Amino acid sequence: MQLDHIHISIAAQQLTGYGAGRVLCRYPVSTALSGAGERSGSGCTPRGEHRVRARIGEGQPLGAVYIGRRPTGEIWSPALAAAHPQRDWILTRILWLCGNTPGFNRGGEVDSQRRYIYLHGTGDDQPMGQPLSHGCVRLRNADILELFDLTPAGCTVQIDAD
Repeated sequence: MQLDHIHISIAAQQLTGYGAGRVLCRYPVSTALSGAGERSGSGCTPRGEHRVRARIGEGQPLGAVYIGRRPTGEIWSPALAAAHPQRDWILTRILWLCGNTPGFNRGGEVDSQRRYIYLHGTGDDQPMGQPLSHGCVRLRNADILELFDLTPAGCTVQIDAD
């Protein structure tokens, strides 16, 4: 069964996936340290209705490292993280979001797609359940792997502050 809708609560730091009217999955997440907001350069997690524009990373191994949405050939490890402390780790899979509401999260200075807002895996050393990202929605690698397999392109993603 596939998801037809994903809901992300910034306040609860939780993602819930729905298919055929029932909950199919639930994961803790980490949204933006800067809070909720749509403006480009804000470092905030955008609110409102989105859709999955692209699914990136099918077939890559757990912990695969991405830069510019392309796998680097590296696999995340604590040693790799220590060697590159400046990196914002985008790992395992990417679900790239596109805003659905012109003027709010689509177009101009509030375009979620142009801001490169993703649902993606992160290092195992990063806590979930607390806002720490630069705007994206981070998940544990095992969770993004499962979510990716359930989520078709075009799936709606609602992100709410509450």
